Amino acid sequence: MADRCEVELKFRISERNAIEMQLQQRGAVEQAGVSHRDAYFNHPTRDFRTTDEAFRIRSVGNENWMTYKGAVIGTTAKSRHEIEIGFAAGPDTAGQFAEMVKLLGFRFVREVCKSRSTWVLDAQGTTFELAIDHVPELGTFLEIELITDSDQREAAEREVWGLAHSMGLSVAEPRSYLDLLIESDGVSLQKSA
Repeated sequence: MADRCEVELKFRISERNAIEMQLQQRGAVEQAGVSHRDAYFNHPTRDFRTTDEAFRIRSVGNENWMTYKGAVIGTTAKSRHEIEIGFAAGPDTAGQFAEMVKLLGFRFVREVCKSRSTWVLDAQGTTFELAIDHVPELGTFLEIELITDSDQREAAEREVWGLAHSMGLSVAEPRSYLDLLIESDGVSLQKSA
C-alpha cells in the first residue's frame, strides 16, 4: 500500500462571497461549518520549525484527533505525509492527552482557532476538498486540498494548481496558520516552544 499524502494550497482571500459563488457555480457542495481548536506541540529533541513537521491535537466540537504532518515534499504545492488518528471524545480527554504529551517531553507552542466552511467539488473525476477558513487574528483563507498516494503527488499538485488558476488565484500562502500567528506575535517558534 502506497503512503498517503496531503497536497494543499492556501490563498488569502478578501472577497469570501465571490469565492463561495464560484464554488456554487462549479457545483461544489457545502458541508456543515465547524470550529477547530488546534494545540500545537514541538518535539523534545528536534525543532519542528527547522524540520518543517507538525504535531497537533485538534478538537472539533466534542471530537478529538492527533495529527502528525511530515516535512514538505512538494515542489509546487505544500505536499506532505499526514497521519491523523481520532481518540476518545470530550474536552477532558483532549486535556488529558495534551498533559500526557507534555509529560513525554513535548512542548506546547500555541493554539490556533479557526472557523471552517468545507466544500466538496467533483471536477472531471477528481474530488477536491476546499475549506474557507477564518482565523480571527489573520483573516480569511481558501485552502484547496487533495489526498493522494505519494506516487501520484506531482499529478495532484498540477490538479490543485489548475483549479486555483481557474478560480483566478495565483499567489499561494506557503506558511501555516501557526507560523503566521507566531510571526504576528513577534515570537520565534524556537523560543516559544
